Amino acid sequence: MRSYHLSHSGAGLSGLTVREHDTPTPGPGQALVSVRATSLSFRELMVLEGTYVLPVKPDVVPVSDGAGEVVAVGPGVDSVRVGDRVAATLFPSWQDGPFAVEHLPQRGGSLDGMLTEFALVDADSLVNVPAHLTYAEAATLPCVAVTAWNALTGDGAGVRPGDTVVVQGSGGVSLFALQFAVALGARVIATTSSSVKAARLRDLGADAVVDYSVTPDWAGEVRALTGGRGADRIVDVAGLLHESVRAVALAGTIACVGFTGRTAPPLDPYALFASGATIRSVAVGSRAQFTAMNTFIGTHALRPVIDRVFPFDEAVDAYRHYADDAPFGKVVIGHS
Repeated sequence: MRSYHLSHSGAGLSGLTVREHDTPTPGPGQALVSVRATSLSFRELMVLEGTYVLPVKPDVVPVSDGAGEVVAVGPGVDSVRVGDRVAATLFPSWQDGPFAVEHLPQRGGSLDGMLTEFALVDADSLVNVPAHLTYAEAATLPCVAVTAWNALTGDGAGVRPGDTVVVQGSGGVSLFALQFAVALGARVIATTSSSVKAARLRDLGADAVVDYSVTPDWAGEVRALTGGRGADRIVDVAGLLHESVRAVALAGTIACVGFTGRTAPPLDPYALFASGATIRSVAVGSRAQFTAMNTFIGTHALRPVIDRVFPFDEAVDAYRHYADDAPFGKVVIGHS
């Protein structure tokens, strides 16, 4: 079997190499997965650049997101069977409930990831993928789709029919959040800086799109589009919370799922208090949330948006395309 390895976090693409190994045999509680596809997210660029917020071990097999077929199981495994089509959770020990420090070990960081032909994983970190999805589509789910699902549903109340949801840009989390929110019955306002992407966001179901290259005050435009009320929920992928607070409805929710690294003005405590808003930081989600999301995807026959699929031997080119070419949708690496 072949695996990609990253010499160390911060090495960039020059530190990414392919090696051959013996195919492992699963031990107690483990499953061997023939990985059929992986997908890239912004997290993988941070691992390459050395800016990821969690530890990354030297010589790690990178990439958290992958899907494949179970080809062997070890003693005591009854959660999956040989032949199952599965994806692996990003935080293997996070089964349910709130996130805790003991769940910090993560795939493609402190643990080996999925950019390999065969992955040896804890069987209870696998979930069955929706039957209508291809392996390439299923590989897009573990990081950004689960994050989007958690952002919309993970606070107990969740998005309800008739709510207004704002999604920012056209990255992986935002595209999944748009599709999920539409299926949940919400009115969706998307933001973008591209007229071409604006059209594609409408095609995916956005009721309105704010082009902030034309209308920089997107928060004010959200207010205008909601008759001054504001959005019930904002999925903030940029970390510019001072703007999201201006756009959120009284007692609304802001799910903060990331940040761009740009310096943002400080959040005005008066504005936050006046908004009555709840701000949640969202870091992916549990196995239970992943399973619930997959049921929802299957029920609504949703399909991820894929920009391009690269062969396994061209994984470095896939990284370059993702980093440099502003793809619309997920960049996937096919393993077979």
